[in-house]
Amino acid sequence: MTGVAIVVAGVFSTIPGLLQDPLHREFAWSRGEIGLAASANMVLYGLTAPFAAALADRLGLRRVVAGALGLLVAGALLSTVMTAAWQFVLFWGLLIGSGMGALSMTLGAVVTHRWFVAHRGLVTGLLSSGGVLGQMVFLPGLAWIVARHDWRPALIGPALLALAVVPLVVLLLRDHPADIGRRPYGGTVPVPKPPPVPGAARRALTVLRRAAGTVPFWVLAAAFAICGATTNGILWTHFVPAAHDHGMPAGTASGLLALIGVFTVVGTVLAGRLTDRMDPRRLLAICFALRGVLLLSLPVVLAATVTPATMVFVVAFGLVDLATVPPVIALCRRFHGDDGAVVFGWVAATHQVGAAIVAFLAGVARDAFGSYTPVWVLLAAACAVGALLSSVLRGAGPPDAATRTGG
Repeated sequence: MTGVAIVVAGVFSTIPGLLQDPLHREFAWSRGEIGLAASANMVLYGLTAPFAAALADRLGLRRVVAGALGLLVAGALLSTVMTAAWQFVLFWGLLIGSGMGALSMTLGAVVTHRWFVAHRGLVTGLLSSGGVLGQMVFLPGLAWIVARHDWRPALIGPALLALAVVPLVVLLLRDHPADIGRRPYGGTVPVPKPPPVPGAARRALTVLRRAAGTVPFWVLAAAFAICGATTNGILWTHFVPAAHDHGMPAGTASGLLALIGVFTVVGTVLAGRLTDRMDPRRLLAICFALRGVLLLSLPVVLAATVTPATMVFVVAFGLVDLATVPPVIALCRRFHGDDGAVVFGWVAATHQVGAAIVAFLAGVARDAFGSYTPVWVLLAAACAVGALLSSVLRGAGPPDAATRTGG
């Protein structure tokens, strides 16, 4: 059920890219104003994640997941009746951003830590790819609805889907292997269910304070901010309008974005497998280097029609899109032990901050220069910095990292 909830949350992540042109036409909002709502969404997505991870230790996974799905439903339905740009920021940024943050990659890290001992990297890759799977399955249909009908039905459908999943979560989701009398997969002995950890907010902040005193945390945070800027911030928000600038129909561009999602699932699962077998720092550096080269090629690759070069980009970018997630989660666990899921939540927050900044500034740059080309070049350079940071990452976890719970 965790994977299903993550898939549903993923449906909402690329909708702002489909709404840019319709909202601009109907309300005369600038791309910067529309991008501000996407930025707010990404910031709340990131800031909610560590608190949601700590809250899962207090209230349990079931309540956190059901509540997050409720926020998605409320935000989407309220967005259909908005009339001002600030309302889009409130409904899509605050409500949906918070709901998506609670159902983010951090949730996958929590579930992996509780339910698995063996193959953690592989499971992390599978769960992390769930959000992209939601994009891949629903994006073409949502793009068709927006093009043929209106943008409002494209919000109602995902809202009803999220609402339908809530009772399944309440009935089927379990918080810990001990709830059904099993031991974690790959474990040799049963693990008792830990008692609820009071003060979820306090714990999240305590873990942050402790992690912030280490160099690896800041290196991972900086690298993951670049990761967010060069994926969610630019591609998932601006790829469709950027392709449209080159004469490509929005429906075709949305189909390519969905196809990137197909290969993102493959790449994330493969990265999870590789994380179990090689140094995650090396894998992270390779992903950044390849991503930088691909972004630099976009001004040449994009055209009015789909070309072989376009397809090479789609396949290659998909393979490295979320491939950074399993190695980063593994490094958070390596350096911070049982606090690793909450620490990853804070690192993921920087991912979303980086994404939010670029989602907004890329729209502003497009308004100012009439082209996305300067954005592609600057983000390719940022990827080079990310590869360098990954390569120089050093340090080791504290001696008691394997047993510390971080109350």
